[in-house]
Amino acid sequence: MKKISLSLITVLTFGAGATAAPASDISVSLNQDPLVMRLNKDEFRIAFAINAEHCAPNGCNGVIHYRVEWRTEDGTTRSEAKLVNYAAPPHANRAMTTDRQYFDTAESAHTTDVIKVSVDKITCLDGVDTHTPSASIDHQ
Repeated sequence: MKKISLSLITVLTFGAGATAAPASDISVSLNQDPLVMRLNKDEFRIAFAINAEHCAPNGCNGVIHYRVEWRTEDGTTRSEAKLVNYAAPPHANRAMTTDRQYFDTAESAHTTDVIKVSVDKITCLDGVDTHTPSASIDHQ
């Protein structure tokens, strides 16, 4: 798992016009493992790079269902299920979304470490939901 300090600028773009289609007609995957960035002793940003090559010509949107395993400095470990929305603009090969999370057993009482982030499921619908921001990486 890669960890870096947060020093990047995320450009948010909003797609237009969402239409629903069966999820089996289109699909997305991740380009790489999720990237974990420490913001503070118990605050993290988790970035997901999305391969949207097979998305519909008018883009797609969905939800990434993922699990985070983390540990506090006193050895306490936890596992939490999380969700984050994403949107891939029309004609984009890739997109990116991030989720900001706090992991601690008592508010800011411990320094925590993310042990593992695993993706359980990625849903995908035809069209871009205008209420779901995403950062576009590569347009064609």
